Formats: sequence, C-alpha cells, structure tokens
Amino acid sequence: MHTIVKVTRFYRDGFAQMRVGKRLWLLIGIKLLILFGVMKLFFFPDFLEENFNSDSARSAYLIEHLKKE
Repeated sequence: MHTIVKVTRFYRDGFAQMRVGKRLWLLIGIKLLILFGVMKLFFFPDFLEENFNSDSARSAYLIEHLKKE
C-alpha cells in the first residue's frame, strides 16, 4: 500500500510542475473525447432502441442472448 501512495505522489507532483505536458494531456483528452463521441454516434447505433418498442421486449431479447451458449 505504501508503494502505491509513493507512485501516486510521484505522478501527481510531476504533473503539477509541468506546463507543456498539461496542455498536451488536455489535448489528448479532448481528442479522445471527440474520437469516441464520433464513433458512438456514427458506428454504434442503438440497436435495442431501434428494433424493440418496449423495455420488456428489450430485456427478453437480452436475456435470451445472454443465456445462449
């Protein structure tokens, strides 16, 4: 447990003193957010919402497919 605390403090203190690194991590975070947001919108449609009218029909479909071997 003591090692985990030391590693956490090491990274926390390192990031606190970075100027360019903070901006780069912010840029990476924004990029990932946009990337996964776009992927969710265009490549992963809501299959259950489109194909079933009620929650009971959706849950029955899921239960049936989760039990399948």
